Amino acid sequence: MGAEAWFRSLFEPAGIAVNGDRPFDLRVHNPRLYRQVRRLGTLGLGDAYVEGWWDCERVDELFCRLLSSDIQNRAGVFLPQMLGVARARLSNMQSIRRAFHVGKHHYDLGNELFEAMLGPTMAYSCGYWKDAATLDEAEEAKYDLACRKVRLKPGMTVLEIGCGWGGFARYAAERYGVRVVGLTVSAEQARYAEDLCRGLPVEIRLEDYRSFKGGVDAIVSIGMFEHVGVKNYATYFEVARRALKDDGLFLLHTIGSLDSKVSIDPWIGAHIFPNGVLPSLQQIGRATEERFVVEDVHNFGAFYERTLKAWHGNFHAALDAGRLPAKYDDGFRRMWDYYLLSCAGAFRARHLQLYQIALSPQGVRGGYCSVR
Repeated sequence: MGAEAWFRSLFEPAGIAVNGDRPFDLRVHNPRLYRQVRRLGTLGLGDAYVEGWWDCERVDELFCRLLSSDIQNRAGVFLPQMLGVARARLSNMQSIRRAFHVGKHHYDLGNELFEAMLGPTMAYSCGYWKDAATLDEAEEAKYDLACRKVRLKPGMTVLEIGCGWGGFARYAAERYGVRVVGLTVSAEQARYAEDLCRGLPVEIRLEDYRSFKGGVDAIVSIGMFEHVGVKNYATYFEVARRALKDDGLFLLHTIGSLDSKVSIDPWIGAHIFPNGVLPSLQQIGRATEERFVVEDVHNFGAFYERTLKAWHGNFHAALDAGRLPAKYDDGFRRMWDYYLLSCAGAFRARHLQLYQIALSPQGVRGGYCSVR
């Protein structure tokens, strides 16, 4: 079968036409696309989009349809996937030596970009849209949900593993009267968070989680576990267990995979989150054994599509208004569009999940009351 016929055969079961006229159909501008995807799989497809070899009015719906049609099993395994798995098995891609790489590659892209995209909460993770009408409301609701799930009270000390730009730390300190120690591997995030939390009982550290020493009343980790890596899951929970008081609570907020993997999608790994990997519930469960009691598992991954679409809208509004520097050129725009919209489609298809998991060191006496 020729490359073009093979390519079309992948999309037809998803109801997607090549060069069709529906919003989710794929329009090819460069026929080299077919051979590139046949050789490189998702890496080739994403790179071709960034290069302008193909377009689609609704990239999010295209990915939703593809993933709902089980394309990952129909397409087979490609060389970039095999190399990613081999690297992950042969070495620790998230070692302390490599820990700061994702900070420099992704989170240091520019605070002006993330301010424009994320809005005043500076929350770079799924919002809680249960009763929210706007992105800001959904992100504040997520912050509050986390605070209530670990039962914050005035005077407590909270460790935030992966503090981002300081949004949660500021919220918890202002609304709940707690002291927060926030860890990040991004220099830009650390500078921004220090300014955002100035005057509050918040300490921001440019530090890998494995270096943390000390005892805390509660731990919150929002959107960081995706960077830990399978070989470090046990270490991560061991560090958290040592830091957390026996009567404390730990809230883990992470994107989750439906199956256990050791590496991430090749395109996302190459261009967005190097050395990332999404955990499965099984992997999390194994790593918490003999360390924590799992008190509650809350999956609100269906809300992530709405969050990603809101970020995408904010990003384009800033571009259209000329509020972003020239370095965010057309190539960057296409890369960022592909990232946000393909992920939105994956969450719409329920191919990806968002877990909030409440953990306690010794079990909550009398039982844990789930917060929704």
